[in-house]
Amino acid sequence: MATIKRALISVSDKTGIIDLAKSLNALGIEILSTGGTAKLFRDNQIPVIEVSDYTGFPEMLDGRVKTLHPKVHGGILGRRDLPEHVAAMQTASIPNIDMVVVNLYPFEATVAKPNCTLEDAIENIDIGGPAMVRSAAKNWKDVAVLTDASQYADVISELQSTGGAVAEATTFALSVAAFNRVSQYDAAISNYLSAIDYTASMASKQPVSHQFPAQSNTNFIKVQDLRYGENPHQQAAFYRDLNPAEGSLVTAQQLQGKELSYNNIADSDAAWEAVKSFTGTACVIVKHANPCGVALGATALEAYSKAFKTDPSSAFGGIIAFNKIVDKEAAEAVSKQFVEVLIAPDYTADALAVFTAKANVRVLKIALPEDGSAGRNAYDTKRVSSGLLIQSADNHDMKVTDLKVVSKKQPTPQQLEDMLFAWTVAKYVKSNAIVFCNDGMTLGVGAGQMSRVDSTRIAAIKAQNAGLSLTNSVVASDAFFPFRDGIDVLAEAGASCVIHPGGSMRDEEVIAAADEHGLIMVVTGVRHFRH
Repeated sequence: MATIKRALISVSDKTGIIDLAKSLNALGIEILSTGGTAKLFRDNQIPVIEVSDYTGFPEMLDGRVKTLHPKVHGGILGRRDLPEHVAAMQTASIPNIDMVVVNLYPFEATVAKPNCTLEDAIENIDIGGPAMVRSAAKNWKDVAVLTDASQYADVISELQSTGGAVAEATTFALSVAAFNRVSQYDAAISNYLSAIDYTASMASKQPVSHQFPAQSNTNFIKVQDLRYGENPHQQAAFYRDLNPAEGSLVTAQQLQGKELSYNNIADSDAAWEAVKSFTGTACVIVKHANPCGVALGATALEAYSKAFKTDPSSAFGGIIAFNKIVDKEAAEAVSKQFVEVLIAPDYTADALAVFTAKANVRVLKIALPEDGSAGRNAYDTKRVSSGLLIQSADNHDMKVTDLKVVSKKQPTPQQLEDMLFAWTVAKYVKSNAIVFCNDGMTLGVGAGQMSRVDSTRIAAIKAQNAGLSLTNSVVASDAFFPFRDGIDVLAEAGASCVIHPGGSMRDEEVIAAADEHGLIMVVTGVRHFRH
């Protein structure tokens, strides 16, 4: 155990620091501190020794040099179990420092401000703080290092229960947390500075950044180990962003059910991201990463019932997501089928009671932001062999005013609404994607085929298998039709409208085919590939 007799406290964020210092003082622990923190302690009648008095060397260079001194780092780094270290410290009159309480200059918060200058960013790069944290974390057997206010209460409780000592298990855990914090801090600095276009910044007198930094540093925190990965012979774990977006899957609260698997999480994310894209009451059913049923309804029950009709066989063992509160009626309908995961912003008490008899069903609650935002990621990443692809996320929202009618026949307002619905669904279907819809409901989904014509045929077969008519349906394609054959197939299936990006070398041929079949054709100018 590390016995704490002397603590050095130097914090930018003063949250909880007064209570911590008072508790340390009550335990007879001597406190060293730097300028602003020391003043705060004196103002609150807490005995403190200023570091400049302790080292005999004043702060200098506008506070850039405060703790970079042998008496500080020697006191932190000296090993108590090595006689030569003890002797050297005695010769140099360097006392032990047994606890370091440091949080770093607010670099991340500073650069997040829209008016932050490069000079502001540089001045908020902490030097002495990370140096002390690293020193204390390295010498964890003898020194406790606290880098976040959330750690204070537990450490004080342990000190009080042991009479002033901290267990090695605790100091090791604090050391790991300290190195993690320094890693996150350095990554933030690297990402910011690596993105700066120096020449453009100097010319404009303000920071100009590239969208993608020269070096990308990412930090993720483990949420849980998983039983296995995509397949039982693979090992896996689930991680989250340091600062996850509100309303994202990693913020989910699991209300009941078995532990989530790797595939559960991947499919749940696909379902949740899709259902969040609708403003009206919606239900999305996902199987193997693809929506197999999507619908809008006046109620959660109606949305689910319509979504389920699209492809009942594929919905078996699927992931079901709602964007509105699930009530008893919807819960009862869902409970009649085998479902792996159920996701919603909330549930009525009666709805949750329905699932108590099905203890294995994983029920997730994900609170959506009050402002109605979708909690989207700004960037998407994909691992390739020894590399990483990074792109801005496909967060494009299509509006009716963005659409261009290229056929001779004009759409009705209801047809435009259905085409936008189909287009939104297609965004979440693996390419090549073809989606037949009508009246706010998917009728047939063709996903992940090498040929767009094959996707069209599969979507039509799916509708036929479910007993759904494609007469007067609308069709969305995530990319343009390279030839007229795709138009011929969907017209033969009974479609009356088609929405796609356009932009093919044979657009004139494709549009002519639509006119020949009496189809309404609308182009978006935006592609939604999803690989």
